[in-house]
Amino acid sequence: MRIDLPGAAGPRGWPEPGCRCASCGRLRARGISHEPTRVLLDGVPLDECPRRSVPGGYDVRGPCGGRLLYASGPGRSPEPAAGVRYDAALLDLIGAPEHLGDLRHRGALSADGQVGAVHVDHRVTTPEELERRLGWWVRPRSGPYRSLILGGARSGKSREAELRLAAHPYVTYVATAQRRDDDPEWSARIDGHRGRRPSWWRTVETADVAGVLRAESGAVLVDGVGTWLTAAMDACGGWHRPEAVRPWLDELIEAWRASEAHVVAVSDEVGLSPVPATPAGRLFRDLLGALNQRLAAESEETALVVAGVSRDLS
Repeated sequence: MRIDLPGAAGPRGWPEPGCRCASCGRLRARGISHEPTRVLLDGVPLDECPRRSVPGGYDVRGPCGGRLLYASGPGRSPEPAAGVRYDAALLDLIGAPEHLGDLRHRGALSADGQVGAVHVDHRVTTPEELERRLGWWVRPRSGPYRSLILGGARSGKSREAELRLAAHPYVTYVATAQRRDDDPEWSARIDGHRGRRPSWWRTVETADVAGVLRAESGAVLVDGVGTWLTAAMDACGGWHRPEAVRPWLDELIEAWRASEAHVVAVSDEVGLSPVPATPAGRLFRDLLGALNQRLAAESEETALVVAGVSRDLS
């Protein structure tokens, strides 16, 4: 099936007429405009091809017999017909990239099926940011491959990590944060992270990150290294005997280096923070900073997230 997209933007184009958001402003300043979505299948307009409605869009047959799942508008996630394996999908990836992962997980779209983004608009900051994301989603990376995502508190680093794996059909999410009955606010944060993850992701709540890295070969998201280090220091008495945590650090690095999975790990960037006021705080900062350096040295990709904006460091 040959798919041509003379236009791929939302119904009002991108930038939208009269819109004063930063995304639309950037495009106007650069003299760039994208036309509303228009699709040709094997040279024939999509509206002229046989199609039937499904929730959220259409099941379309191309002139040469290929089958396409199409999102009918922004915010729509088309439901595949039962038992159908599609040759291609045109989806609102900006609004719901995890829908692509769901289709692959359910076997409705093969890993090498054609994928395109339609109804693109100012929900993404720039065309370059769109292309950056499509690089993860259209052809999900297989392992071994390691990405370290660094950032400060509330920087958006966890969301960045989740976006990178959103289109994978199978993801193991390693949650290293431990619930505390005496801290409902912390439990609410954990629930918030869980609530935004795709339902088909497998969640493992454990401090044995090395064990998961040795066992898995698909996609793994570790969130995060800082809470893992806290648990490790608690378990081995490392707050009072720093040397006791060294074997834990070495085991993690060895498993990270040897992993066959596509691993994305989230960690706190401590180098820009104020000097902690307590000896325990300074010890933790030093250990985590050194661990981040070791992980980065064994990663194919390292990125820094600031105010929700990601920049590749390697």
